Amino acid sequence: MNTVNVANTVKPAQGAKARAAAPEMNFASKSVPRHLARGAIGFGLIIGSIALVPVAGPATLLAAPLALIAFRGCPTCWMVGLAQTISLGRLERQCVDGVCTLTKAHTAAKATDEPTAHIDVPAASR
Repeated sequence: MNTVNVANTVKPAQGAKARAAAPEMNFASKSVPRHLARGAIGFGLIIGSIALVPVAGPATLLAAPLALIAFRGCPTCWMVGLAQTISLGRLERQCVDGVCTLTKAHTAAKATDEPTAHIDVPAASR
């Protein structure tokens, strides 16, 4: 007699719902210069807090966590955001039947000022 192990299978409807409910992480800024300024502030705070320890003591290390605000998380989050900021309006994500692909954005959408994929991102996360 053959038995089927049902515990390890996932129903397609549940998988699709889980993917649709997952929030999209966006670390992009409105412009590349603004994003680079955030990076300069973040790296400046980290480097400055470490460099000033011999002069002002360990209390200067309290400035390092402020860099997390400028980075919106960590230096890796900042790097991801830089890539996202550079690609805004140039790449477009298209999802069909649970399969997502990246393609070049249509030039007609840019010329007519039609909304692109990044317009749907809340302003607070830019």
